[in-house]
Amino acid sequence: MIISELIRRSPVRVFEKSIHGGLKAGEIGVIASPSGLGKTSVLVQIALDKLLQEKKVIHVSFTQHTDYVLAWYEDIFDEFIRKKNLENAGEVKNEVVKNRVLMNFSQDGVTGDQVLRSLRALIVEGGFKAEYLIVDGFDFSRMDRPLISKIKDFAGELGLEVWYSCTVPGTGQSGQYTGQRIPVLIKDFVDLVDAVVILEPKADHIEFSVSKDRDTYNPPAMALKLDPKTLLIQS
Repeated sequence: MIISELIRRSPVRVFEKSIHGGLKAGEIGVIASPSGLGKTSVLVQIALDKLLQEKKVIHVSFTQHTDYVLAWYEDIFDEFIRKKNLENAGEVKNEVVKNRVLMNFSQDGVTGDQVLRSLRALIVEGGFKAEYLIVDGFDFSRMDRPLISKIKDFAGELGLEVWYSCTVPGTGQSGQYTGQRIPVLIKDFVDLVDAVVILEPKADHIEFSVSKDRDTYNPPAMALKLDPKTLLIQS
């Protein structure tokens, strides 16, 4: 399969269609679920889709060493090759590596302002003109309105689309989501979040559902799921 066909047929196209074409520059999206349901895998697949289109991506992890994140990229890319028989896979992989930067921070040792300064140094002074920012493992119990407002302003200024993962405490939904199916952790500033996607475990798959799409809450169901074994997005 040639890369243009792989991009066209990617389940990420269905994902984007479900939220009116995906995020736009300056917008923030959140993938939320209890721990272990595949949020990191989803973020990596969104990032890889952009990288295959020769877009630049910064992936920030707050809980996992960059070697661990790199292994996610390697495993998912290799699975794409195996399933899709991608032509010129070696050349494509070189482009992916060239257009991706992995960063790791500890929330105990760095402030939000320091992270934004590091990102600005990379993008502006360092000349790495990223269009997509992936933030995984951030503890949303430490997020507040002033910080996310700064992040949104930063994304708008630099033209970034930003996806976060949000780990919802516990294994059930009781008390952890509002009546509009918004994680309680983000309810106080959800007006600053443009898209909220929930991962929910089912009998034989993990289901995607959209809780918020800009000004709309609980729009029509997203026709996507995660394979519980490979954690790959399936339409």
